Amino acid sequence: MLAGIVLVASVLGIVILRYGFGVGFIELQNLASYAFAVFVIFALPVCMAQDGHVRVEVLSERLSPRYRVWSEGLALVLLLIPVFALTIISYWPSLSYSWAIRERALETGGLPGIFLIKTALPLAAFLMIIQGIAAFLRRREAEYGVPPLPGDPPSPASSGTG
Repeated sequence: MLAGIVLVASVLGIVILRYGFGVGFIELQNLASYAFAVFVIFALPVCMAQDGHVRVEVLSERLSPRYRVWSEGLALVLLLIPVFALTIISYWPSLSYSWAIRERALETGGLPGIFLIKTALPLAAFLMIIQGIAAFLRRREAEYGVPPLPGDPPSPASSGTG
C-alpha cells in the first residue's frame, strides 16, 4: 500500500515538475522505479493470500474436493516451493554482493540503497512459499476439518452438555 502511494506521488511529481516547470530530477525517477518494483513484487504474496491468482481449472473442476486438496498439495510441493526456492538460491550471490558494496543507482545523482530494493525479490519469494503452505493448510482444514489438539478442552457441542 505504501509503495503504491509513493509510486503515484512520485509519478505525479515527475509530471508536474517536468511539464509544469521544465525540471527533472533523476532521484525522483529512481524513486518511482523503486516504488513500482516493490509494489509489483509484494503484490504476488498478497494476491496469493486473497486467492486472487489465476487457476487452470480444466482438471480440478472435475475432481472431488478431496482430490482437489491433494492436487493443490502436489502443485505446492512440485511447483511453487521449488520455483521460489530456486529463485532465492540463484539470486543470493548477487544480493550478497549488492549488500557488500552497498550498491546504488548507476545514474549520476541516483538514489543510494538499491541493495535494499534488490532484497525485495528473495523476501517476496519466501513470502510466496509461506503463503502457498498457508493456502494449502486452509484448504485442507476446510475439507477435512481440524482435529482437536491434545489438551484442548472439548467443544460444548461435542461434550453432550448444554
